[in-house]
Amino acid sequence: MAAMRLLLALLLLLGMQSSYAERVKDIASVEGVRSNQLVGYGLVVGLNGTGDQTNQTPFTVQSFQNMLNQFGIALPPGIKLQLKNIAAVTVHADMPAFSKPGQTLDVTVSSIGNAKSLRGGSLIMTPLKGIDGKIYAIAQGNLVVGGFGSEGIDGSKVTVNVPSVGRIPGGALVEKEVPTAFDNGKAIVFNLHRADFTTAKRLAESINNKLGPDVASPIDAVSVSVKAPLDAAQRVNYLSLLENIDVVPGEEPARVVINSRTGTIVVGQHVRVSPVAVTHGSLTVTVSEAIQVSQPNALGGGQTVVVPQSNVNVEEDINPMFKFDAGTSLDDIVRAVNQVGAAPGDLMAILEALKQSGALRAELIVI
Repeated sequence: MAAMRLLLALLLLLGMQSSYAERVKDIASVEGVRSNQLVGYGLVVGLNGTGDQTNQTPFTVQSFQNMLNQFGIALPPGIKLQLKNIAAVTVHADMPAFSKPGQTLDVTVSSIGNAKSLRGGSLIMTPLKGIDGKIYAIAQGNLVVGGFGSEGIDGSKVTVNVPSVGRIPGGALVEKEVPTAFDNGKAIVFNLHRADFTTAKRLAESINNKLGPDVASPIDAVSVSVKAPLDAAQRVNYLSLLENIDVVPGEEPARVVINSRTGTIVVGQHVRVSPVAVTHGSLTVTVSEAIQVSQPNALGGGQTVVVPQSNVNVEEDINPMFKFDAGTSLDDIVRAVNQVGAAPGDLMAILEALKQSGALRAELIVI
């Protein structure tokens, strides 16, 4: 009951705030200005016996041999390496837009073999490549691992968090800049984070009110084109002005979102219900088993036997029927459900039944 009241208060608060203006930078992004994903393959060394078991991960041995060959070290033929302090890993990072050579990136290092832990290890120089196969950054450094594990001789073990993944803050140096289309063309395009025709229209209107007519024009429900100067320096000042313009976003469509795994239910502020009457009850059947011992009279010559006894109890909750009038709002829906004491699972069943009956004027989404 308290959780439902808290949900109602939160949704009403969000509904009141939905009419407030938001900055352009909070609801849209500039087309072509984006981060790029980088990935690489490397070795983590210096582990305390928690590395890959090389008899099961031959690629770790091969990678180690290739590294030695690059330094001019040749191993005797037929030698079998047992490298418990080395682990093969993948390294990935996000390279923000306009990153310049010499800047640093945070990287995540993940074991791809059967290493037990990367704790205490160091990543050896690893090139990070983009989707085009070109090297854009070089990663190297000491790992920060939040998890750890401990194992006993009898096979018992304890693991806290995930010790096979670590981070290196500032562990990669940018070597090459990714070109962008920021200073190309005669216009800048804003892409909304959430597609909405009303928001796109209001975004164009807000820019035109600030800079003059016909400066901005909506392209579709996501994109708005804005005329821009050709000089890159002027575009920076221009965008600084544009991204701080206030826009009143369009209101979201009526939706009811249900998470059947967690019991979370979110009801949008524009959800309405047609005239309908609802009742919801539950039937509980309890079966208990008891054991009784039958002890005959000693003089009768009988035998002692065990007699099972079953008790069946049926309980049915009596919940009153409640009625939704035409145009019932979110406030009325939650208040009516609270009056009958429906749990989140019961509320899910009620909302699904309302949708099937055609009385729920909203999109029902189950995740």
